[in-house]
Amino acid sequence: MTKAAVINMTKVFAKECAQFGIRCNALLPGLTDTKFASALVGNEAILKTALQQIPLKRVAAPSEMAGAVLYLASEASSYTTGVALNVDGGFLS
Repeated sequence: MTKAAVINMTKVFAKECAQFGIRCNALLPGLTDTKFASALVGNEAILKTALQQIPLKRVAAPSEMAGAVLYLASEASSYTTGVALNVDGGFLS
């Protein structure tokens, strides 16, 4: 539900802010080995179940989000707005 809200807000903000030269995009990370996700990653049963749903069959490292963030923050994405970029190992595929 939270990701749906982020996606919809991103699209609305992108339309409203474009006239001011402001781009609005969102990063939608999958299961990433962070302190926040440690309850999931640290529990063998939960992790096993989660990995069955991820085509790449592994948890992401935080550094794997950096490339997507760099793209969205750079001039390479100057014509990109209203995008929710999934970086989730194929989970939503």
